[in-house]
Amino acid sequence: MTPEFMLITFVLFLAGAFAVPLAQRFGLGSVLGYLIAGIAISPILSAIGADVIALQHFAEFGVVMMLFLIGLEMDLRELWEMRTRIFVLGGSQIMLTAGAVMIIALLLGQPWSVALAIGLVFSLSSTAIVNQTLKEKGLSRSDGGRAGFAVLLAQDIAVIPMLALVPLLALPGLMSSSHDTGHGDDHGAHEGLNLSLVEGLSGWQTALVTLIAIGTVVILGRYAVTPLFRFVARAQLRELFVSTALMVVLGVALLMTLVGLSPALGTFLAGVILAGSEFRHELESDIDPFRGLFLGVFFITVGASIDFALLSAQFAAVIGLTLGLIALKALVLLALARVFNLRGGDKWLFGLGLAQAGEFGFVLLSFTVANGVIPAAVSDILLLVVALSMLLTPALFILYDRVIAPRYSAQEEREADEIDINSKVIVAGHGRVGGIVGRSLTAAGYSATVVDYSSEQLKMLQRFGIKAYFGDATRPDLLHAAGIAEASVLVIAIDDKDAITELTRYVLKHHPKVHVIARAVDRVHVHDLWSLGCRDIIRETYDSSVRMARSTFEALGHDRPQAQEMVDIFVDADRRSMVELSDLHQFNVPFADNEAFMARFNEINEIRQKELSDRLSEVVKDKATQ
Repeated sequence: MTPEFMLITFVLFLAGAFAVPLAQRFGLGSVLGYLIAGIAISPILSAIGADVIALQHFAEFGVVMMLFLIGLEMDLRELWEMRTRIFVLGGSQIMLTAGAVMIIALLLGQPWSVALAIGLVFSLSSTAIVNQTLKEKGLSRSDGGRAGFAVLLAQDIAVIPMLALVPLLALPGLMSSSHDTGHGDDHGAHEGLNLSLVEGLSGWQTALVTLIAIGTVVILGRYAVTPLFRFVARAQLRELFVSTALMVVLGVALLMTLVGLSPALGTFLAGVILAGSEFRHELESDIDPFRGLFLGVFFITVGASIDFALLSAQFAAVIGLTLGLIALKALVLLALARVFNLRGGDKWLFGLGLAQAGEFGFVLLSFTVANGVIPAAVSDILLLVVALSMLLTPALFILYDRVIAPRYSAQEEREADEIDINSKVIVAGHGRVGGIVGRSLTAAGYSATVVDYSSEQLKMLQRFGIKAYFGDATRPDLLHAAGIAEASVLVIAIDDKDAITELTRYVLKHHPKVHVIARAVDRVHVHDLWSLGCRDIIRETYDSSVRMARSTFEALGHDRPQAQEMVDIFVDADRRSMVELSDLHQFNVPFADNEAFMARFNEINEIRQKELSDRLSEVVKDKATQ
């Protein structure tokens, strides 16, 4: 390892370590932090002679791993359900954007072939930035987030025919000049190493090889990878499992590259195939840190690749083109959102989120110059537009978060369903927790008014014949429509800690006769809800954890009644201490800063620990003498 390599690595990591925490502290997100870090260290990288473009190509492996992880979270059924959005919505976005950009480029005096190539480049959006930001903000499963992902997937697929089309647009006068000026020399540097399986093949032969490659990924993913991981897992070496996981991702990416496909698309397919594997969660946890690391470096290189000398010389033109591109793509996306029934905040999330150019734009621009399609001088300006549009994307998400989303959360464009029944029980939220409560009530002959705020969840429930209403249960007007004034019980099963707390506070204050059963996400949340006056609080993982403890006792040789008695003793002691400590809890005050709470906790802990130990010992002794 050379000193130069270590210095470059140190500078990259140092910049990220400072910039990202600062950006997140001010609510800017990690992506903008990395981009700012890249801008800040750009002079340093230039001074030490770092090849930023080479670093960028290396770090693009983060995009590949990100698509693999997204695939792991899906399955073929879910992917099939998205087919309309992928091919119709995604295809429409690509064609409309490329066509609109081409018309503008023609008006600016560019030849039709150059204008078409520019349109294709600008029709793509940033898979890396959009998916990373949606994940950080918890918007991946929203209607707007899912539509955006479908379009990004369509764009990844479209890169394949784009790469095939670009050479056909070559201008004869540019081919020689591109070689004379050094563009395209990368191909010459690797003449002795041909890593393509489709070079020189006819169209039908290329298609056949491509299908064989995809089939190989599908077959190996379904029948060979899981046995491989089982074999590796026997060694019980975590680092070996991690290296094997990375090998699989690299292998699929390499195979896709050899047949001219997008490596990100190939690894996404592999992830979907492995979504049902028993090693799915292990793969996610092992690969995710590497994904974050590579993506961080990639975003830093995007920031560092900005040519500030050219930007200064062409400032007005570059800024105008960048803002114009974002506005144009946003208009196209918003129009399509309306056609495909995306409403309210989801429409704006979709329209603003994908309004930038993408990382594949760097690849396509380099390819167009090498093939004599776009002049190098034009390409340099377009590279700036791509980088700056990506740099501005976090600002668009901030605009969505702080201006658009609050407006639609207070006044959602999709009206809440009209609730035509009033039952004694209202269930707020029909996910993992509320679903079980609702089904239990139905099985016992009770009717319940079920309210959920997820359109996707409601669509799924309708397929199973489950009656539920769309709406935000935290809104007083919807609670009134649901019959809160006449209800006896409100079950709060929302998967949002703050929303649970606020809804509990409101109902206890304005409808004190209603029995509130609140879901708590952790021990601190229990104390918060207790301090508000709620006395029926269910920790979402508590009962299952107690059952696991009982199973552990049984595995240690105790019979079921004895194991049950042992956990009952623990539960009784734990709940008594929970109630006593909740009376001392101060809302929004950390435990460590609450002296009365900590003092009593230490006293109770010492007393109850001895009491619990003695009682459990007595149970064990009594059973031993029987």
